[in-house]
Order: sequence, then C-alpha cells, then structure tokens
Amino acid sequence: MIKSIYEAHFDGKNVLVRVDFNVPMDANRNITDDTRVLETLPTIDKIIDDGGLPILCSHLGRPKGTRDEKYSLAPVAKLLEDKYGYKVFFANDCIGETAKKAIADAELGSIVLLENLRFYKGETDNDPEFSKALASLGDIYVNDAFGAAHRAHASVVGAAELFSERFAGKLMKAELLSLSKATSNPAKPYTVIIGGAKISGKIDVIRNLMNICDNILIGGGMMFTFFKAQGLEIGKSILEEDKIDLAKELLELAQHSKVNLVLPIDTVTADSFSNDAATSIVKVNSIKSDKLGMDIGPETCKLFADIISQAKTIVWNGPMGVFEMENFANGTFQIAQAIAQATSRGAFSVIGGGDSVSAIKKTKLDREVSHISTGGGASLEYLEGKELPGVKALE
Repeated sequence: MIKSIYEAHFDGKNVLVRVDFNVPMDANRNITDDTRVLETLPTIDKIIDDGGLPILCSHLGRPKGTRDEKYSLAPVAKLLEDKYGYKVFFANDCIGETAKKAIADAELGSIVLLENLRFYKGETDNDPEFSKALASLGDIYVNDAFGAAHRAHASVVGAAELFSERFAGKLMKAELLSLSKATSNPAKPYTVIIGGAKISGKIDVIRNLMNICDNILIGGGMMFTFFKAQGLEIGKSILEEDKIDLAKELLELAQHSKVNLVLPIDTVTADSFSNDAATSIVKVNSIKSDKLGMDIGPETCKLFADIISQAKTIVWNGPMGVFEMENFANGTFQIAQAIAQATSRGAFSVIGGGDSVSAIKKTKLDREVSHISTGGGASLEYLEGKELPGVKALE
C-alpha cells in the first residue's frame, strides 16, 4: 500500500522530496518547457501549508558522476523564484555541509533546492553511503518523480528505504492511478495507438497490452518495418532491418490473439526528408522505390479516428509521422483530435511519451484528454507490466 502526501502531516518536519526537474534547456540555459516543475508545485505547496520544509532533489541530464556546470539546477531555482514566487535556498551541493547549511538557513514558507544528484556517481549506482548522506537531510521522504521511478537510483530507492515515513507526491499518485486504470480492468473497447520511429522501445508494450486491449493502431516510422515484414516495397522509408522478424512475429501473435492490430492503408510520401519536399499520397502497397514515407495518409486518419471514436479506454504513445515538420504533422494532429473527441464523449485517455505530449500540446488539446503522463520511460515500463523500483520503494 502506498500512502499519498494527503495522508501525511509535515508540521515542523524537513521533507526530502525527489522531484523530476530534468527540464529541457536551450543553448543559453533558458528552460524551454517547465511542465515538470509546474506539475510538482501542488506537492511543494502541501508541505509548506502543513508547516514543513520541502528539500527538493533531482537529476538534470547525464553529467556521469562529475560536476559539470552546464547541468546545474541553478536555472530551476531561478525559475521557482522569478516565475512562481517561492523563496529558494539553493544548495551548491546535494549532500554534506553545503546542503545542511542551506537547510539550516531556510525559514518556513521557503524551499531548499539541492544541486544535481548525478554530480555523484553514487546516485546512479544506488550507493549505500550516498543514500545515507542524502537521507540524513530529512525526517520524511516524498517521491514525486514518476519520470525517475523506473531507475533503481539512490534518491529513488536507497535513500527512500531508510525512512520509516515515505509518501507519494500528488503527481506520482496521479500517474499511478491513471496508468493502473489503463492496465487493470480497463473499460472496453480499449484502443492503443503506438507510433514513433522505432519498434525497439515499444515491443514489450505491444506484447503486454495485446493481452488486454481490443485494438492496436500502428503509425509513425515503425509502420515501415511492419510493411517490410509483409513483403511490401517501402522505398527509402525508415527501417529497422534487424526487427523485421520481430514485426512478423507480432503480426502472427495478433492473428492468434483476439486483438485487432491495424496498420495504415495509405501514407504521405516525399522525395526527400524535408518540409519543402514534393509529396504524394499513395496506398501502402504503392510506395515508389525512390520515395520515403513521412506520415499516415487521410484514409488511415479516418480509419483510425473511427476506431478511436468507439473506444472507452485509449492509450497513445508516439506520433504518426514526422510531426515536427508542418507538412507531415496532419496524421498526428488528426489522431490527437480524435482522442480529444472520444474523451469528451466519456472515454478515458492517457497520453505518454515526450513526442506525443509535445504533439497534443501543439494542438492545444492537452486539457481535452484525461491524463498526460510526464513519465517517459517509466510510463512505458509500467505499460509493459514491469514493477518500478521507485514505486516498490514507497510501499
């Protein structure tokens, strides 16, 4: 049983909170998307309102156990102060005297942000000594970093297990509730939409969800590996040569199970990988050898939208085409629209994976779906049926 922060009382306590502030930044270290920070604010506010002191710890990027200022969390401290109005005590280290001093200096109503956990190799190694040093900073542990829950790291597992009181933050709890709704007794019909460039990262998701869903709609670059497995000409389209046999296996598996695995029937092809390329819409069995597929076609959009419109549970991971290029974004946006419409009619919808989240935000439909997962790899592993170390550590 995992307790949420709403079952806790933080009055007078130092609360070590694992957050996911692994935010994207531009070359000048300006934060380009602060969604992950925004999503954690209710957990921070609950601790402050209770009279506790939130001590936030996170990773940023992959500094590989060495201090590298380009991965410093200082811009996040500035964002929390300038945009969200918190008084932030930024510790230039995540353990030791520097961290302890920031905590001692912080007054109630403020927050402490520790420097990047991954400046220490002990974080990714789940080192017991590093875990102890981190755990010594707080009286209570909260994990609100679902995006890191699939990592058996010190701040996620080792340190967590040293606390007698540990809780899931609001974001963590919301992720677990939504994803469990999509995996445990989901409302039927249940439709899964899988896209993106490669089958590689999605194999286990497809396999696991085949056991519980009714329809799997395949789009994105991965569709061409399936077409190749069927002996079709795919021209210069993206192909995972080493996954052709696996695609065949998944097609056979779908035939023998009760799931309806649906591949696109038409595609938008181009003569080069460019937004300005000359395009044509062709049936998937008519792709020319000198062309490459860039998006699902209009007939596929209609076919997929019809299936989505019947669904009571929808999971979407991965775009339908090269949506970053305006001329090849239509398929992805049409699917986003269909999911939003199905949700408005009562379907439960979960959007996961960075590109799907970006796409639904671009369409301004992010408020029209049931749940947008911030989890990335953690969401995928949950949908694969794997136990997440960070979730287990909270039990």
